[in-house]
Amino acid sequence: MTDHPSLEEDRVAVITGAASGIGLAAARRFAAMGMRVCLADLPGQALDAAAAEVAAESPSGEAAVLAVPTDVSRLDQVEKLRDAAYAAFGEVAVLMNNAGTAPGGGPWDHIDRWRRVLEVNLWGVINGVQSFTPRMLDQGTACAIVNTGSKQGITCPPGDTAYNISKAGVKVLTEALAHSLRNVEGQLITAHLLIPGSTFTGMTSRGRAEKPPGAWIPDQVVDMLIAGMNRGDFYILCPDNDVTREIDNRRILWAAQDITENRPALSRWHPDYAEAFARLLADR
Repeated sequence: MTDHPSLEEDRVAVITGAASGIGLAAARRFAAMGMRVCLADLPGQALDAAAAEVAAESPSGEAAVLAVPTDVSRLDQVEKLRDAAYAAFGEVAVLMNNAGTAPGGGPWDHIDRWRRVLEVNLWGVINGVQSFTPRMLDQGTACAIVNTGSKQGITCPPGDTAYNISKAGVKVLTEALAHSLRNVEGQLITAHLLIPGSTFTGMTSRGRAEKPPGAWIPDQVVDMLIAGMNRGDFYILCPDNDVTREIDNRRILWAAQDITENRPALSRWHPDYAEAFARLLADR
């Protein structure tokens, strides 16, 4: 398998949400591969500790690691992140827009949480794409932009509507990014939508200290990310210990067919369609 040319020794990865979870796992892995890594997250002890942890994985130690306190919801801070990465390392080969937050709220509640979730999860990715893409295009080198989405942005389960909307927006943005990039003559940037399954992170733990049996750990998601990039996949859809790719495929298909079959919205959770959906999952 040919490695993605952005994932080479001495190339540079910028990762938001890098102080924990999938972002930290990606930063550690890229550093261990000999890449230089710029970690972005909110200021504080967690970011400092993450930078030290990543430096310990790097053959070049602290010289290959930069930590930049960043609130991705603020365009000016993301632009400063870009400028800091270029000033320190001279290029950006991988941009991983990964920062996220939860919970949000339902259709008519928690408006305060709605705003923060959309500002971080969606506007944070928009800010990253807008700030970095032109500079990466100007490099004329092989690069990759990875945006972290969610299955909740595809099948939209009831509950946290704000989170679903934020991740649905990331999906649409990343699809448009991939299309636009492939229509720029001579450009060498690929775009990828990372879609984790159930993953045990600080955000998803909800105070639990022990990983649920069905969840993956962040390193497993990063394994799949790198394999998907190496294959040239756009949609990097991760299973977990409970949900297979086949189950995901059927859930996604059912959601799309709510429109084509003129079913009620979110019919997967509608009592009148419970048996039909169960039959779909059981059909081998």
